[in-house]
Amino acid sequence: MVDTAVKTEQVTRQVSDAAKPTDALSARLAALSLPDGGFTAAARKDALARLTQMGLPGPRDEYWRYTDPKPFNAAQPQPMAVDAGATDSPLFSDLDTLKLVFVDGVFDAAASDDLTLEGAQIELLSAAEATSRHWAKDLYGTLETSGQKPVKRPFAALNTIAARDGVLIRVTGNPSRPVHIIHRRADENADAIWHHVVKLEAGTELTLLETGMSGARSNGVIEADIADGAKLHYIASKRAAHQTVGLSHIFARVHAEAQLKSFTLSVNGSVMRHEGVIEIVGDDAVAHIAAAVLGDGHIGPFHHDDTVFITHAAERCESRQVFKKVLKNGAQGVFQGKILVKPGAQKTDGYQISQALLLDENSQFLAKPELEIYADDVICSHGSTTGAIDEEALFYLRSRGIPHDRAIIFLVLSFLADALAEVDSEELRMQINDRLEAWLTDRTGK
Repeated sequence: MVDTAVKTEQVTRQVSDAAKPTDALSARLAALSLPDGGFTAAARKDALARLTQMGLPGPRDEYWRYTDPKPFNAAQPQPMAVDAGATDSPLFSDLDTLKLVFVDGVFDAAASDDLTLEGAQIELLSAAEATSRHWAKDLYGTLETSGQKPVKRPFAALNTIAARDGVLIRVTGNPSRPVHIIHRRADENADAIWHHVVKLEAGTELTLLETGMSGARSNGVIEADIADGAKLHYIASKRAAHQTVGLSHIFARVHAEAQLKSFTLSVNGSVMRHEGVIEIVGDDAVAHIAAAVLGDGHIGPFHHDDTVFITHAAERCESRQVFKKVLKNGAQGVFQGKILVKPGAQKTDGYQISQALLLDENSQFLAKPELEIYADDVICSHGSTTGAIDEEALFYLRSRGIPHDRAIIFLVLSFLADALAEVDSEELRMQINDRLEAWLTDRTGK
C-alpha cells in the first residue's frame, strides 16, 4: 500500500499535469488516501482530470443555488459521535436477503453473508481492484462520466477518483432473494466513500436494498446498466443522525424494454443530497424514481435536496418522478427535477411531481421543475405544490373520534402514499409504511 504522503505527492503531480486546481480542491484531494493501479486506474485518472477542470461547486452554481456545498467542499468532515442518531433496527432486517455490511464505506466480511447467490456474480471493488481485466472495467466511471453533461456533478467524479470499496454485481439470472447493502458507523471522523457497479444481463431481474448511513460525511455512487428486458428494483432507506452530511448518486442506463424502479426513504440528517441521473437509451423502456422524505428541525438543522435528471433518447418510453417531503420545525426541502426529451424520442410519456407538506410556518420547500423537449409527439407534464394539513380533512377525522395526533399521522401517510406506490413489492411497501408510521408517532406533537 502506498503511504499517504507519497500518494498525496502523486495526486499533486497528476493534478498539475491536468490543470491547476483551486486551493479548496487541492486540500480536498490531499485529505484522501487514493487507490492506485488495478482495472479502475484509467477511469480514476480521467475523473481526476475532469474534476480538476470543473472544480468544486460554489453557491452560485445553478444546481447548488438551494444547497450550500460548503460541508461537502471541506477537506475534513465535522466529527460526529458514533452513538448519535437512531437506535432502531435497520429496515428490512427481518427479510431473507443476502446481507453485505459496510462500515464507514469498508466491507465487513465478518458481519456479512457469503457472497454466493444463484443468478448473480458478486465481488468487492477492493478485492477485484488488483485485476487488470474485469467485467466492471467497461462500467466503472462510465455512467458517471456520461452523467456529467449537461450538468456538472463534481462530487460524483470525486467518488470515482477516491472510492476504495463497494460491491460489483453482475446479474445473469433471477436471484431468489434481494441483495441488502447495510451501512454502519464506527469512526466519528470517517469520510466514507463507496462505489457500487451493477450490471443486469438481458431478461434478468434484481431487487437491491440499501439501508443505514456511514461516516460523519458520506459520498456514495451506484452505476447501474440495465440490459434489454431486465428489471432493477432499487430501494434505499437512509435513517441519518441529525448531524450527518451525506451525498448519494445513482447513475442508470436503461435499455430496450428494460425497467428501473427506484425508491428512497430519507429521515433526518443535517445536509443530505441525492442525485439521480437516468438515461433511457432503448425503445419501450421504463424508469421510475421516487422518494419520501421526513425532516424535523427539532434537534438540529435539516436540509434535504433531491436533484434528478432523466433523459429520453428512445421511442415509446415512460418516466416518472414522484417526490414527497414532510417538513416541520424549520426543516428545509429542495427538489430539482428535469425531463429532457431528445430529437427522435417520439411517444415519450414523462411525468414529474414534487410536493411538500409543511407542518409549521417555519419550514420551507424550494422546487425547480423543468422540461426540455425536442420531439413533437410526446406527453410530458410537471407540477409542484406546497401546502399545510387540510383542516377540513382533519376536522372530518376528529369528528369521527380519531385523536388529533393520530389524525395528523393518517393524513401524512395518505400524502406519502403516491411515492410508496412506486415500490412494486407489497411486503417491502408495508415495511416502509410501518417505519414511516413509527417515525411519525414518535415525532408528532414535538
